Amino acid sequence: MKARLVPVYFPSGKDDEFSRQLSRLKRLLAGEAEILTPVALGSTLPEADAILFPQLLGDAFKQITDFRQIDLPILIITSEFGTVAMWDWEIVSFLKDAGLNIFAPYDLELTKTVCKCLGVKRELKQTKFLVFQDNPGEGFQADIFKRFYWWEDSCTQSIKEKFGITIEKRSFKAFGEKAKQIPDAQAEAVLKKWHFKTEGVSTRALYSAIKIYIAIKQEIGNDGAIKGVGINCLNESRFSDTTPCLAWNMLFEECGLLWACEADTISLTTKYILHKSLNVPIMMSNIYPFLMGMTALKHEKIDKFPSVENPENHLLVAHCGYLGVVPESFATTWQLKPKVLGIVDENATAIDARLPIGNLTLAKLDLTFNKLMIAEGYLEDYV
Repeated sequence: MKARLVPVYFPSGKDDEFSRQLSRLKRLLAGEAEILTPVALGSTLPEADAILFPQLLGDAFKQITDFRQIDLPILIITSEFGTVAMWDWEIVSFLKDAGLNIFAPYDLELTKTVCKCLGVKRELKQTKFLVFQDNPGEGFQADIFKRFYWWEDSCTQSIKEKFGITIEKRSFKAFGEKAKQIPDAQAEAVLKKWHFKTEGVSTRALYSAIKIYIAIKQEIGNDGAIKGVGINCLNESRFSDTTPCLAWNMLFEECGLLWACEADTISLTTKYILHKSLNVPIMMSNIYPFLMGMTALKHEKIDKFPSVENPENHLLVAHCGYLGVVPESFATTWQLKPKVLGIVDENATAIDARLPIGNLTLAKLDLTFNKLMIAEGYLEDYV
């Protein structure tokens, strides 16, 4: 979805340069923004995602009252290169000091990213996440799962109020029964269209995993508003004879549908915003800081953390015995394996995949949904 930008001009300065710059921006941002009809600063604004200033003048100092009436983000792109012009720094600083929400990108790709973010923000209001659960927290490992905020109605309501996302909940028990009733022949027909690397996975286990994919597609139907799906797959694993890991991979690779392990809607919201805005590889997993010591080791049932220099700066990333659900297109190696986790069905499977060694970013929305927690990291090795 493209960002809707309304160009604003100073009444004293709508000249040929304004028109030329506006034409440039329409060309440079053709894939990211819909640029509306220009309006004068101080006049009534049409519905839009942000204000666009293709030109700044010294009149900004005199018209600060008009600026303060603007309740939308303000995007200042005043150079021929699709960035803020160098000599506009003082006006930009003045407007920021006045408390205005100013974006003055210094790189064209950054300008495009801001536009993508604005488009995603509007898209969220038309987005639904579908989750399958019945009595979350009441199943396996209840002492752990009852601590998670994403189960709370207040969390669902806060996500709706902050982002506009609707979270639709359906029965995992009913879904699990529906998936089991899908004929093996139907699963076999679907499997013939895909080529997965498997290791030690039985035909029955593979068919069960494929049936989850088929059942989810049936549940979504023609509802194009559903952009993410999650299942309370561990805590309520008794409702299924498998796990949804393979289905998440298939649905992402096929149509870009994002997934939420354990129906974690906070992580799903984080992933959706980042992936759609930045178009970067993304996944979710658990992190175990080395400083947590035995509390982390006991949960993962391992004897010790790897020996490293500066353990206080290291953490282990793991989920369900492996790295976590990684789509094939993001991975350097990928294969489906039998499950490792004890609380899922013996017929279940999990993905064993690797991301490239190198820089990565850890990110998650905080529980107020007012900020994004970010940490730079470096993937050093696998154990």
